[in-house]
Amino acid sequence: MEERGFDGFSVNDLCARADLNRGTFYNHFRDKDALLATLEDEVMDDLDRLQGRMQDLTVRKLLGYRARRKPLPLLVDLFDYLREQGDFLHAVLGPGGDVRFGPRLRDAVCTNLIQSILHERYRNNPEPFVQYYVAFFASAYLGVIQRWIETGMRESSEEMALIAMRLFFIKPGESITL
Repeated sequence: MEERGFDGFSVNDLCARADLNRGTFYNHFRDKDALLATLEDEVMDDLDRLQGRMQDLTVRKLLGYRARRKPLPLLVDLFDYLREQGDFLHAVLGPGGDVRFGPRLRDAVCTNLIQSILHERYRNNPEPFVQYYVAFFASAYLGVIQRWIETGMRESSEEMALIAMRLFFIKPGESITL
């Protein structure tokens, strides 16, 4: 997928590269779309395990870590996991990947993260502005994740957690250094 894009290779090509016979492939998957869906679902299932910890996140906790200049452990774990899946994520989020996966990642991780730090009176607020606020910041955080992956994940998970935390609280006109 990285080299040719998802549409640029066949099951035969995949099996040849993996030194696997086609029968074995078809014993497990209907086609390459089913393989991709399975891999994407595994990533999403793994990320779902972080969701419970996101529910416990509050602005107060986030501010406490920020005041101590310590990365939020949940964010460190998130970036650790994304790093582990880096090759796959680079391929699937890249130009030859699956255009449906980015929105899934945004909705499952970024939207939930933003909603978890909203004041409780806004968490389930159906007002359009609240929904646009959440969509704006969730898309921005997906952009941060994509940029980190596209640039080779040079920053550590701790550095990325600090960057993500700083972005939560930055104000227009404020210094943009950590």
